Amino acid sequence: MPPALSRRHVIADDIRNKISTGQIKDGERLPSEAQLASGYAVSTATLRSALAVLHGEGLVEKIHGKGNFVRYPLRRITYIGGGRAPRREPSAASELTVSVRTTRLQAHGQLIGLLGVSAKSPLTELLCLSHQGKSPHSLARIYVPRDLSPTDLPTESHCYEGVEAKLAELRPPLAEVQERVCARPPTPEEATTLRISSAMAVLAITRVAADRTGRVVEAALLLLPGDRADALFTTHHMTHERTSGE
Repeated sequence: MPPALSRRHVIADDIRNKISTGQIKDGERLPSEAQLASGYAVSTATLRSALAVLHGEGLVEKIHGKGNFVRYPLRRITYIGGGRAPRREPSAASELTVSVRTTRLQAHGQLIGLLGVSAKSPLTELLCLSHQGKSPHSLARIYVPRDLSPTDLPTESHCYEGVEAKLAELRPPLAEVQERVCARPPTPEEATTLRISSAMAVLAITRVAADRTGRVVEAALLLLPGDRADALFTTHHMTHERTSGE
């Protein structure tokens, strides 16, 4: 016989079923934790443990000072390897917006190695936070040398490609793009910004692009929550046909 489910999983299953059957609607606030604990006849600690299961699945989010809410289903995006920014599926084109905040700073810490510059070199950071409706979707921090930073970046765009196009106007042709992908838990700051559980895995992509002289012209730190993102890498193999004289 299969092992009996723990009380927290029984509660999580019940709430999950109410969400899937529409008894609790997308965006609806759940009863308070005290009310839920009383209704399920468990301690507050057990109830919070059950909610943590749902937080980890991305079904429920906790908004500080407001309570627990059923998440609206978020569109999946696909990260295309090879130097492209995150690309949405066509059906999501009208549902995601990207807010852009530009900050001037000096190279420090990790940025010195990523961009291959000396400490305090002038850089521009583009903090790009995408939203679906009111829900944060994904996060990108893009760093470029100050001389390659556009002065007319929009503060809001309907896609990452709009930001990428502006950067490409000043950027020399790319010769090499290196991408490092790892799955990890979010930091507390990342979890708060994206309103996700600290137990949810994220795809963290570090992308470094260099021009033909070897100069790094862009370094990007991309963060894509695992419940709404895929990464696609395609390798094209060149084949050479032999001629009859070879």
